[in-house]
Amino acid sequence: MKAELTAIALTTVVAVNSAYAGGSQEVVLMSEVEWEQLNPSRGDKSPQAGTLWGDRKGTVPTGFLAKFVDGFSSPPHIHNITYRAVVISGGIHNDDPDAAEMWMPAGSFWTQPKGEVHITAAKGSTNVTLVEIDKGPYLVLPTEEAFDSGERPINVGASNIVWVDPPGIPASANGPKVAYLWGDLKHGQSNGTFVKLPTGFTGKIHSHGSTFRGVVIKGQPQYLGTDVKNLEPGSYFGSKGETVHQISSKAGKESIIYVRTDGKYEVIPAM
Repeated sequence: MKAELTAIALTTVVAVNSAYAGGSQEVVLMSEVEWEQLNPSRGDKSPQAGTLWGDRKGTVPTGFLAKFVDGFSSPPHIHNITYRAVVISGGIHNDDPDAAEMWMPAGSFWTQPKGEVHITAAKGSTNVTLVEIDKGPYLVLPTEEAFDSGERPINVGASNIVWVDPPGIPASANGPKVAYLWGDLKHGQSNGTFVKLPTGFTGKIHSHGSTFRGVVIKGQPQYLGTDVKNLEPGSYFGSKGETVHQISSKAGKESIIYVRTDGKYEVIPAM
């Protein structure tokens, strides 16, 4: 049975005050995602997959959305590579075939080690997850090919995420929050975090890494570029090189964004 773990806080970063737009940027709206079968061998029973960045059939780091119908339950299987995932909508159960059901709601995070036998199930009118791999291809393989990679799975339920004030910003019950999920915030090291933007937030996310990936998990923040883009859950924005992303969170809705980067970043409210 997977352990229910608690996320811990971000390490220190130094806030900056800059209008610098920086390197190349891209935005993919949820409505623009192109869907295909995740596991074609299952035909119409296959979940759907939509790529946000990379290529899950290739060998590059990749992020894609997986969409499941209500009542979906996979047969026991393994993967050739380890993946990380975040529930965006609906409920997901991912565990050993003999484990008791533990449904993870939106905002939950889990990891699935390569080689470990497991099942994935979904319940809800709309069930969407973000799946992230460091290197492909992403394959679904039979249980006969199971192996022990030495890694152990992690489930972090949404209610167990620990939110803290971003370093460099005065503590505030109504300010932006961050939560650490995996990796190392040192320069050049890959890491994954959540960023929570309160209702009415306007400001910047300043990335210092060579790559930045942000996926909306909750709310409908606005991306303020040459035009305003409304980012519904499942939408993605990213950049290469040092970049400032201008973001606001609509009145009446807080926003949660999953961030993957290979360095430090700051959340900077407008003055």
